[in-house]
Amino acid sequence: MTHVVDEAFEASVTGRLAVIEEELVKAAVADSPFVTEAARHIINAGGKRFRPLLVILGSCFGEQVSEEDLVRAALVVELTHVASLYHDDVMDDADMRRGAPSANRRWDNSIAILVGDYLFARASTTVADLGTDYVRLQAETFARLVQGQIAETRGPSAEEDPLAHYLQVVSDKTGSLIATSAVFGGMVAGAPQEYLAALDAFGEEIGVVFQLSDDIIDITSDETGKTPGTDLREGIPTLPTLLLKASTDPADEQLKTMIASDLSSDDVLAETLEQLRAHPVIEQARAEVQRHADLALGHLAPLPEGPAKQALAKICNDLVSRSI
Repeated sequence: MTHVVDEAFEASVTGRLAVIEEELVKAAVADSPFVTEAARHIINAGGKRFRPLLVILGSCFGEQVSEEDLVRAALVVELTHVASLYHDDVMDDADMRRGAPSANRRWDNSIAILVGDYLFARASTTVADLGTDYVRLQAETFARLVQGQIAETRGPSAEEDPLAHYLQVVSDKTGSLIATSAVFGGMVAGAPQEYLAALDAFGEEIGVVFQLSDDIIDITSDETGKTPGTDLREGIPTLPTLLLKASTDPADEQLKTMIASDLSSDDVLAETLEQLRAHPVIEQARAEVQRHADLALGHLAPLPEGPAKQALAKICNDLVSRSI
C-alpha cells in the first residue's frame, strides 16, 4: 500500500512540475519577439528545475495549498535563478550554458545583462501577487545573491580564511535561493513556523551540498557532460583546491605549483587532474560534503513523516552519492 501512495505522490509532483514548466515559458513573454526569444533562451535549454521541486515538496507540510500560489512561488524562484545565470555567464565570460551557446555569446554582454534584468522584473511582478511577506523574503534573498557574487568577484581579503570565505559565497549564491524555494512552498501551504524554519535550514545546507559535490565532480567525473577540470583550468577556487592550498605538508608543494600554472594544454591539465584525483584531499572534500549532508538531514527532524520528507532526504543522499 505504501508503494502505491509513493507512486501517487510522485505522479502528483511530476504533474505539478509540468504545469510550472508551461507557465515558465509563458512568463518569459515580452512585448517584442526578440526579448521573448532571448528571455526563453536559457529556459528552453532545460534544467533540473531543482528549486520548483523544493517549492512543491515544501508545500506538503501545510494544511491546504492554493495551486495558483504554488505555481507563482515556483515561478518566482526559477525566474530569479535563470536571471542570475544570464548575469553569471557575463561575469564568467562563459561560452556554453546547458549545452547551448550562452546568451552573451549568441548576442552580447549588454543583451545578456538586460535580459537577466527583465527576468528579475518578471519574478518581482509574480511575487507581488503572493503578498508582502513573499516580497520581503525574495528581496532579502536577492540581496544575498548579489553580495555572494561580489564576494566571489573580489575574493578573500588578506585576513580572511579562503575556505571560510568560499563557503560563505556558496551559502549566499546557492544556498539562499534553494532555502527560499523550500520556505516559499511551506508558506503557500500555511505551514507552521517550526516547519518553515526546518525547511529554511535544510535548504541552506542542501545548497552547499549541491555546490560542493559539483566541485568534486569537476575533478573526478568524465560522465557528467561537463569537461573535467573546467574550473581547475580557469583558476576557479573549489573545495578540493582550497583544502590543498591550506595544507602545510611540503610534499604537496609540487601539486600546488601545477594547479597554479598555465593549464591551457590538455596534456598538462590531464596530468594535474590525475595527480589531484589520487590525492587524499578528494576524500577530505567528500567528507566535508557528507558533513553538510548530515547537517541537512538533521534539520528535517521536526517535519512530519511522509513521502515529502522522504523525497527531501533522497535529494540530499543523491547529491552526496553523485560525487563519490
